[in-house]
Amino acid sequence: MFVLIAGGGRTGTQLAALLINQDHQVRVVEHRPEVLTRLHRELPTEVIYQGLATDPAILALAGIRNADVVAAATVSDTDNLVICYLAQVMFQVPHTIARINNPRNAWLFDQKFHVNVALNNAEIMASLIQEEMSLGDMMTLTKLRRGAYSIVEEKIPPGARALGVAIKDLGLPENCVIAAIIRQGKVIVPRGITALEVGDEVLAVTDSQGASRLASLLSAEAPSE
Repeated sequence: MFVLIAGGGRTGTQLAALLINQDHQVRVVEHRPEVLTRLHRELPTEVIYQGLATDPAILALAGIRNADVVAAATVSDTDNLVICYLAQVMFQVPHTIARINNPRNAWLFDQKFHVNVALNNAEIMASLIQEEMSLGDMMTLTKLRRGAYSIVEEKIPPGARALGVAIKDLGLPENCVIAAIIRQGKVIVPRGITALEVGDEVLAVTDSQGASRLASLLSAEAPSE
């Protein structure tokens, strides 16, 4: 995969380093002299292109026409919007990702400016806090489909509502699928008639609604007063 990163700040540099380590082709476009000096110390020289990332000629020189993804990671929201717009309208790049610096500008980062994915740190943090508060002991292992789905894991404690109940009778939402059960160190492929036991580690693929329902079933019931 070929990724062009606009902006060589700390975020752009770290992103480039991670992608290079994963054997992706990377180009970083940056114009600030002090940032370029640091970039040449931290990244291979051949991936760095000097110039304004909002200049179509510079983008073309950096190889944007062959890019699979453009990541707009500058410190200017205006520049990030312009870069995404140019990437798709002028250069037909399939995918664009833009960093939002000021959360108040988040409403601009959509298809109007050809932004496929917008990264809003405030929104991400709020979502993570809400998720942690609502899912209790359930652990999110990874996000899928831009965060709409997750792979989650939870170990079933004594007193859980799901104990002894067949999976088909749990009443799970359509978008929640139990993918595997780890029982006494062995992986069990679950079937509809499989009943859950204390100590089972349940792995599921689910959306947020399904995760909330599953968490309520796998957590211990509150003692009655």
